[in-house]
Amino acid sequence: MKDIQRLALSTVQTRLQEMPAVVLTGPRQVGKTTLSLQIAQQQPSIYLDLESPRDLNKLQDIDAFCELHADKLIILDEVQRMPDLFAPLRGIIDRRRRAGRKTAQFLLLGSASISLLQQSSESLAGRISMCELGPINLSEFAQQQSSADTLWNRGGFPDSLLALTDDQSKRWRMDFIRTYLERDIPQLGPRIPAETLRRFWTMLAHNQGQLLNAASLARGLDVSGVTIARYIDLMVDLLLVRRLQPWHSNSGKRLIKAPKLYVRDSGICHALLGIDDLDTLLGHPVVGGSWEGFVIEQIAQHAGDGSTLSFYRSAGGAEIDLVLETSDKGIWAIEIKRSQSPKVSKGFHAACEDVCPSKKVVLHSGHDSYPLQHGVQAMALTDLLTSLRN
Repeated sequence: MKDIQRLALSTVQTRLQEMPAVVLTGPRQVGKTTLSLQIAQQQPSIYLDLESPRDLNKLQDIDAFCELHADKLIILDEVQRMPDLFAPLRGIIDRRRRAGRKTAQFLLLGSASISLLQQSSESLAGRISMCELGPINLSEFAQQQSSADTLWNRGGFPDSLLALTDDQSKRWRMDFIRTYLERDIPQLGPRIPAETLRRFWTMLAHNQGQLLNAASLARGLDVSGVTIARYIDLMVDLLLVRRLQPWHSNSGKRLIKAPKLYVRDSGICHALLGIDDLDTLLGHPVVGGSWEGFVIEQIAQHAGDGSTLSFYRSAGGAEIDLVLETSDKGIWAIEIKRSQSPKVSKGFHAACEDVCPSKKVVLHSGHDSYPLQHGVQAMALTDLLTSLRN
């Protein structure tokens, strides 16, 4: 199987021409290092892994190191391991700016999003651009002419998706989960028992796409609601869980205010639930929520910068699975169905009266796109993603 070309590569390359520093975030093993090394092949660069004591030692005098490699792009991997790095980088960047250098000098890779954003924005405001690399998406995997169901079943982490068998893929995902729980999360600081966090992660997988019920989760783990909020913040920060916020309206209607939670990678969700293959998945109670989460992640990767994703649900039963707002296409109301013969619910039409979308879509699991009544378009996932990119 040929190497998969990541769509984010051109985005990162463009940002490197525009800003003195670029931060590329994404969960571990998603392909950040591979992408950065592809960039390094195209220009003078030096790569340091901050989890390596040898490489970390080279930055004891960061000013001297950067001066030694002033003509190179410096790539620093797992930068969250060195949170004090951003302050000296600001001085280095400003000195080089005064000397007339405008293109990027630093590419910083990290496995956490919120904490990195806070650290970098405080020290490098106006000097840094943020990019996120997610798991392999459907447009990238389509280069292999493979089924979307394979991507949905195995998820988009490269070693899982490209494994020779489903068994090998699942073993990789189970190892990934164990490594995150036993090594990666403790390295980031939180002292949470691995078994407790595994149970919490599994509970989220069982409730894929459901409204957050913190009290129920707290009872299940015998912890407080404050602790549940802390666990959720951690998993969102690590880019492992998506917190989809409700859409807000000034109509005066009673709208649901709790967010929905999704395990972001469908393959990790299935591994947590012990789902071995596609046949097992199709017969599992989580199938609808899993498909919905998979579709939302695909749309999120294709929607572009400045887009916002939310959902709509009123106390009266009006509901839209995904409200997508973009700067150039307006508001799209998207109903997500794991069916090849989708039907539009009354609740969707009622919700659209409040949201007033520019486009109404029922996304289904088939391969054809065609118009339905009342201005609704039935669309295959590949067609929807293509329309977002164009």
